[in-house]
Amino acid sequence: MKLWGGRFTKETNQLVHNFNASISYDQRFFRQDIKGSTAHVFMLEKQGILTREEREQIIDGLDGILKDIEDGTLIIDDTQEDIHSFVEANLIMRIGDTGKKLHTGRSRNDQVALDMKLYTRDEIVEINHLLKLLLTKLHTLMSQHTETFMPGFTHLQKAQPVSLAHHLGAYFEMFVRDRSRLCDIYSRMNYCPLGAGALAGTTYSLDRDYTAALLDFDGPTRNSMDSVSDRDYLIELLSALSTIMMHLSRFCEEIILWNTNEYQFVEIDDAYSTGSSIMPQKKNPDIAELIRGKTGRVYGALTSILTTMKGLPLAYNKDMQEDKELTFDAIDTVKGCIALFTGMLSTIKFNKDVMEKSAKNGFTNATDAADYLVNHGVPFRDAHGIIGRLVLACIDRGCSLDELPLEVYRMASPVFDKDIYEAISLKTCVEKRNTSGAPGLEAMAKELELCWEYLSTDNLCDTMKECVS
Repeated sequence: MKLWGGRFTKETNQLVHNFNASISYDQRFFRQDIKGSTAHVFMLEKQGILTREEREQIIDGLDGILKDIEDGTLIIDDTQEDIHSFVEANLIMRIGDTGKKLHTGRSRNDQVALDMKLYTRDEIVEINHLLKLLLTKLHTLMSQHTETFMPGFTHLQKAQPVSLAHHLGAYFEMFVRDRSRLCDIYSRMNYCPLGAGALAGTTYSLDRDYTAALLDFDGPTRNSMDSVSDRDYLIELLSALSTIMMHLSRFCEEIILWNTNEYQFVEIDDAYSTGSSIMPQKKNPDIAELIRGKTGRVYGALTSILTTMKGLPLAYNKDMQEDKELTFDAIDTVKGCIALFTGMLSTIKFNKDVMEKSAKNGFTNATDAADYLVNHGVPFRDAHGIIGRLVLACIDRGCSLDELPLEVYRMASPVFDKDIYEAISLKTCVEKRNTSGAPGLEAMAKELELCWEYLSTDNLCDTMKECVS
């Protein structure tokens, strides 16, 4: 018998039950459901709605259900339509009529809103932690490669030389912003919907502030209709997860390119590669490709929930049940991708000599050659044209600017001297760029120190700190 069956004279059609039920996926937040119910019961006793004996009986029953689910003694099945009904039905079977008092002053609408917030909160903390592990690995690699020179690109064309540390540092900044977004979402969502009832509160004298405090919320939500119909925090989360995946995908795209025979900048470890069923020479970057591919899956979840919510009137509508599967899948996907990417990055081999040779052969030091002329009094526009003609000379000769004879330089401009070779060496080109945020050794040393300070600090927002402490 369903918990709401009193109004009905017929059993639900089995197909309707199957279509309506959510227990196949919302069972994953059984811990949050029991945690929320426990807080609700403590509040009911505090308000004199339950006796101390009733509270103790219900809490013992809920604790027993939690223990039995966790050790496998109690199997969550599809006899109930959702995890909330499953827990309550089992409680009633265990402790009798007292269990029927659990739902006093509560609706499934505010109950599911609470469970989803508690679950989302926990997952944000976990994703935040995974991102910190990735950032720690990036910092280690940056520290190791401040003098690993490579071409920087614009339009996928070789542009100017940078260090691998500087290139990796760009992704460090992206993932720092991702963590910041998660903290913002956590702070904004951290208000307790329990006590909102179905949509209009309740006539019972609930202490919503007390319930919120028990569950580590900053306070109760302020409007009961918004409390049960709000999914903004999930939309924000899915947007943040989409951005994380976009950053991972961009990084994977570069690794895939760098792994090709044409680049050979990196070699992906065997543990993070696969082969071909027909071509014995193949070593494919499948993990990087799958992460790149799964980005669209997370984007799809964001688009789906936006589409679901766009036409819903207040307050709760069954459409909102669609928030769970797609959010669960997106969270699982992002967590798995971050963990796999961190593992792949930890084992990857960077071919320093190939990177440096590529930078030299791509005329990435051409801007520095022009700067050499400017520093000797040649107007920049004239210097730009002179170096452009020298690049053409190099192409005709099949050499780099570093290999071009001094007499050819002097034919282009009499101000050139033998110190031009030192001026355009990759080491000089990179290391003299020491403005804030640049790849020079001095600038990178400061940046690495700032990155380490960031990693050594508890970067959680104040709300998250309080909840996970």
